[in-house]
Amino acid sequence: MTDRTKITREEALAYHLEPYPGKIDIVASTPMATQRDLSLAYSPGVAVPCEVIAERPEAAYDYTTKGNLVAVITNGTAVLGLGNLGALASKPVMEGKAVLFKRFADVNSIDIELDTEDPDEFCKAVKLMSPTFGGINLEDIKAPECFIIEQRLKEECDIPVFHDDQHGTAVICAAGLLNALHLTGKKIEDCRIVLNGAGAAGIACVELLKTMGARHENCIICDTKGVVYQGRTEGMNQWKSAHAVKTDLRTLAEAMKGADVFLGVSAKGAVTRDMVAGMAPNPVIFAMANPDPEITPEEAHEVRPDAIVATGRSDYPNQVNNVLGFPYLFRGALDIHARAINDEMKIACAEALAALAREDVPDEVGIAYGRKLSFGRDYIIPTPFDPRLIYMIPPAVARAGMHTGVARRPIADLEAYAKGLRARLDPTSSILQGIYARAKQAQARMIFAEGDDLRVLRAAVAYQRQGLGKASVVGREADVKEKLQSAGLGDAVRELEVVNAANTPYLEGYKSFLYQRLQRKGHDRADIHRLAARDRHVFAALMLAHGHGDALVTGATRKSAYVLDLIGKVFDARAQDGAVGITALLHKGRIVLIGDTLVHEWPEKEDLALIAQRGAQVARDLGLEPRVAFVSFSTYGYPVSERAEKMHQAPRVLDEIGVDFEYDGEMTVDVALNPDVMAQYPFTRLSGPANVLVVPARHSASISVKLMQELAGATVIGPILTGLKSPIQICSTVSTANDILNMAVMAACEMGRH
Repeated sequence: MTDRTKITREEALAYHLEPYPGKIDIVASTPMATQRDLSLAYSPGVAVPCEVIAERPEAAYDYTTKGNLVAVITNGTAVLGLGNLGALASKPVMEGKAVLFKRFADVNSIDIELDTEDPDEFCKAVKLMSPTFGGINLEDIKAPECFIIEQRLKEECDIPVFHDDQHGTAVICAAGLLNALHLTGKKIEDCRIVLNGAGAAGIACVELLKTMGARHENCIICDTKGVVYQGRTEGMNQWKSAHAVKTDLRTLAEAMKGADVFLGVSAKGAVTRDMVAGMAPNPVIFAMANPDPEITPEEAHEVRPDAIVATGRSDYPNQVNNVLGFPYLFRGALDIHARAINDEMKIACAEALAALAREDVPDEVGIAYGRKLSFGRDYIIPTPFDPRLIYMIPPAVARAGMHTGVARRPIADLEAYAKGLRARLDPTSSILQGIYARAKQAQARMIFAEGDDLRVLRAAVAYQRQGLGKASVVGREADVKEKLQSAGLGDAVRELEVVNAANTPYLEGYKSFLYQRLQRKGHDRADIHRLAARDRHVFAALMLAHGHGDALVTGATRKSAYVLDLIGKVFDARAQDGAVGITALLHKGRIVLIGDTLVHEWPEKEDLALIAQRGAQVARDLGLEPRVAFVSFSTYGYPVSERAEKMHQAPRVLDEIGVDFEYDGEMTVDVALNPDVMAQYPFTRLSGPANVLVVPARHSASISVKLMQELAGATVIGPILTGLKSPIQICSTVSTANDILNMAVMAACEMGRH
C-alpha cells in the first residue's frame, strides 16, 4: 500500500475478518419472538400480502422491502484499479458499496456477484431477479460491455438501473464544473472541453455535459491513441464514434491549447505543466485518475495560479467523490418508486450539489475536515460528511423524477419529505469524523500505558499511521517487537517510541515527584520505587505529569476502578476532586451519554448536578446540544420513594447554580427517550428526547451500559474521564483495538477537561 494511505495488508484483512467475516449483516425489522410472530411473518399470515401483491403488483412497495432495497451487481471485470479479478474477488468491494448505501442514505443494499463475462447471460440473470429490488446499481464492469449491459437492462427492467462508474462520476463532475464556471464567469456552451480517458466514466461525463448545454464541436475526447476525430479507425467503437469531432488536432497536448476545461479519467502523469500553461485564462482542471491524478494541484498551480483544480483524492480540496451522488440519487428514486433514473434526475442531483456548495457551511462540517470551508476555488463540491446532503439532494431528484413522469408514487409534500429525511440521518459517523479531525489537528503525543497487549499495540500503530500524532508505548522493546511481528506489523517497531523504567533518564525525577505526593499517605521510598518503576499505569501517568507526553490512554488490561486508583497516585482523580466518568452509547443512529459510570459510587444531589454538568460538557465536545434527564424508576415524584428523592432534588441544585443547558427530572427512561411518552408530560423542560442520562448510582450506570452493549449491540465509547487537569482516558478490559484508538482520540481532543 502507499505511504499516503498508511494501511497495511494485515490491517485491511483484520478489518474484514473482525468481529466476524465481511462488512454487512441481515437483521429482522419485525418481531420474531413468539409463535404468533412467526405465524404472521411466514405461514399462514404471509399469504395475505402475497395475495394482495398478486392482485396489485405495486403493493410490493408497501408490504416488502422492495422500496428500500438496491442490488449492487458486478461480474468483477474491472475491480477498482486492479483489473479483471473475477466475480468472487470483487465481493469485498461490492459489500463496501452496500455499506455506503446504508451509511449515507439509509438504503438497504445487497451485493450480487455474477460469474460470467457474457453480456447476454449477465442481463438475463439481472432481469430475472429484478422483481426483488427497487433499483439496480451496476459496478466494476469493464467497457464496452458496461454500455451494452446498462442499455439493455434499462430497456428490459421497470426499475432504476444505474452504472455508478459511469454516471456517478459524471454527476459529481458536473456539479463541480457548474460551480467552477460560476466562479470564472464562463458559460458551459462557450467552453472548450477536453476529456482524456474514453472509458465508461469519461464518456458518461461528456454525454451529461452535452445534455446540460456543452456543444458537440467544443468537446474533444482523447484516449491512448490521441484525439478521437471523425475518420479515425484505430481503437474506435460506437461509443467513441458518437463523440468524434471534425478537427485537425491529433494529440492531447494539441487539444489542450486554449482549452477552458480539462477532464481526466485516465492515468497518473498524463498531463504536463506545459499542457496546463497553454490553457485558456482561469482554466478548470478535473484530474480524477485514482489513486494519483493526471497532474497534481501543486504542479498545476506552479504554472497556472488562476486554475481551479479538482481530483479524486480526499487529501486535496475539491474531491470528486461518487458517494456524493449514488446514495442520494437512489434515495430520491426509491421514494417515488421510480421506473428509472433519467438524465433530468442526474442533472437535478448535480445542480442541487452545486447549490449546496454555495451555501454557508455549518461549523461541524468544517470541524470534521479540520479547516474552515466556504465557497470558492478550493471548495466547489460539498464534502461527503455534510449532514445536509441527505435532506437536500433526494428531494431535488424526486422532484425531477415526478416532473418527467417516471414516478409511480409521487410525493405530495416535498417539504415534509425533506423533514423525514433529516430524521433518517445517522449523526454518529459525522461526530466521530469531527473528533478524529480535531485529534489530527492537535497532533498529541499519546502515551499508551499497556504495551504488552496486542490490542493496545494495534491501536498505537493505527494512531500514528493515521497521522493523529506520535505514539509512545510503555513496555519492553523485545516484547513489543515480538508481538508486533506476530501480528504482521513488524515494520511498526521502528515507528513507535517504546519507553519503560529501564531506558528512561527521568526515573529519579518521577520517584521524587511521587514521594512528595504520597509520603504522608503511608508510602515509603520502597513503595514509591515499586510504583514508579514497576507499575506501567503509574509510570505512564508520571510521564504525562512531567510533560513527556500530551495525553494518556490506559485500562485495557485491568479493571477501570483499579486503574483509576493508580492514576490517582499521580493526579487528583477522586470524586471529591471533581472527576466524573461519562459513557457514550451509539445505537441505531442515536447517541446517548450516561453518567457516572466510573467515579461516584452513590452520588448525592450535589454530585448528580456535577455529573449533569460534566455530561453536558462532553455532549458539547461531541457536537451535541445537551438535553439532560435525571432518570429513576419514578417520574416527577410518583411513585414516592426515599431512594428516588435525590433524583428529584438534583435539578433544583442546577436551578440554583444557573446552567446554560436543558435539564429535567426525575423521570423514567422511556419518558426521557421516547417523544410519544414524553408528550404525556407537556410541562417538561426538555424540548426533545434527552441525550444525557444521569443515573442514581455507578452500579445502575454500569448495568445500563452493559445491557445495551450485550442485548442491543450498542457501540460503547468510554467511560470518558472528565474533570481532570490532564487528558487521560481509561478503556474497558473488553475493548477492541478500535475502541482503544477511539479513546486515544478522545484524550487527544482533551474531551471533558476543565
